[in-house]
Amino acid sequence: MGFFRKLKEGLSKTKGAFINQMNEVVKSFRRVDEDLLEELEEVMIMADMGAATAGSVIDELRDRIKTDNIRDPEEVKTALGEILAGHIGEGEPLRLGTKPSVILVIGVNGVGKTTSIGKIANNLKKEGKKVIVAAADTFRAAAIEQLAVWCDRAGVELVRQNEGSDPASVVFDAIAAANKRQADVLIIDTAGRLHNKSNLMEELAKINRIISRELPGADRETLLVLDSTTGQNAVMQARKFKEAADITGLILTKLDGTAKGGAVFSIKSEVDIPVKFIGVGEKIDDMRPFDADMFVKALLDEGDGADEDYDEEDGEYEK
Repeated sequence: MGFFRKLKEGLSKTKGAFINQMNEVVKSFRRVDEDLLEELEEVMIMADMGAATAGSVIDELRDRIKTDNIRDPEEVKTALGEILAGHIGEGEPLRLGTKPSVILVIGVNGVGKTTSIGKIANNLKKEGKKVIVAAADTFRAAAIEQLAVWCDRAGVELVRQNEGSDPASVVFDAIAAANKRQADVLIIDTAGRLHNKSNLMEELAKINRIISRELPGADRETLLVLDSTTGQNAVMQARKFKEAADITGLILTKLDGTAKGGAVFSIKSEVDIPVKFIGVGEKIDDMRPFDADMFVKALLDEGDGADEDYDEEDGEYEK
């Protein structure tokens, strides 16, 4: 099954809570008026899009209705889809121009951080890159063992120390291994505890100092993993992490298990951090680089996606 079809199926709960409800609202109106717009806004808020983003979308829709002289409620649905596509923001590729480049991954317990690292490592390896992973989340019970399982599945090397070791020491060893083995990408599993923001900032600062010293000029990404099932709570979490670290991109997991996928539309506008990966399942191939057009097409149930999949060579989803 292609990833596009997996995404369509994975978004079924969100479609039920959002798109299907939107269709019902549109069908119930014979003319375009404020009552229609108010009901559409309520549907978006119920899908966990967030009141601010939903209000902004409706304001744009109201202007579009006036500008294009839209009279048919069905045309409103088309315009709304185009506006939503604009709000979600374009996916941005990872900056991996140096050898090695570094990806730091942050995320609280339970969001799917470990599995995301394995899946991203698998993606990069399929692109022909040599990947090394550093197990620097050393204080979470069983974190190293879980990461080892996913690295084994992806077929990439893991640099590890004992549980409770200094994370910066693990990173130092991993950089040495990356240099020695001429790795293209070093992925670092870092802690994501937010109960003490200063501790998190200190730990990340220490790791970043080592990277700057040992790999001067290396391209660096800091990715935050968010659980999509938490809806607007994920948006709030992104805000808090942004205060503590220089987050360059988001990884959205568990989109297949939530009716709150509307939160994806508010992340870009409310937090201004690009979504770089999305996950729709537990298998190692169930995470791909984020493509805004593909996401909206899947959500709006456009196209059958029968033979649409990801082209590894040019990095695009095409039929």
